[in-house]
Amino acid sequence: MIAIGLMNIFGSFASCYLTTGSFSRTFNARYKTAMSNVVMSICMMLTLLFLAPLFSYTPIVSLSAIIMSAMLGLIDYDKAYHLFKTDKFDFCICMTAFFGVAFISMDIGLMLFVGLASIRALLYVARPTTCKLGSILEAGQYRDIEQYPAANGIPGILILKFSSLIYFANCNYIRERILRWIRDEHSLTDSKGNEIEYLLLELGDGFG
Repeated sequence: MIAIGLMNIFGSFASCYLTTGSFSRTFNARYKTAMSNVVMSICMMLTLLFLAPLFSYTPIVSLSAIIMSAMLGLIDYDKAYHLFKTDKFDFCICMTAFFGVAFISMDIGLMLFVGLASIRALLYVARPTTCKLGSILEAGQYRDIEQYPAANGIPGILILKFSSLIYFANCNYIRERILRWIRDEHSLTDSKGNEIEYLLLELGDGFG
């Protein structure tokens, strides 16, 4: 309460947006305009002035049950399941942050989350994923041949795309991946008589 009050006092000198509760709670309450903050402030003021003495007799267990019910409403099981199916590493980071905050402390949970997320970002940049692109004649586009079965490779040409920028930290890894792709393609095309003559690197997304 003191922190929110100080933010609003200092923010009023710079025309900042009024700070109250979390936007997730505001969305769940079906609020649509900033007038909801005024109504919420008036209700909070009346509660603190007239009902605060009654809350002092409320058992701690009841207060914890209110907090737990509010926390359970914020959990999106479908998104967690989707994250588990798409990226196991990100799912582990999500679960570590959740259980760290729920069973240890908020500081420890957030520190674990930030640490693991930083490691995840470094691994993503230092060891980017590589995919081979194929041509989709109907759409006139090039897509990953593993994700799009309709994409067909071009004989004699190997087109590769990376998920991260190329710089000094991952250049050796990318070089090894390119050589491995070339060796694998040679082993597959030797039986067909189509050798790899050209290598194209698709650097369109995120490469200036």
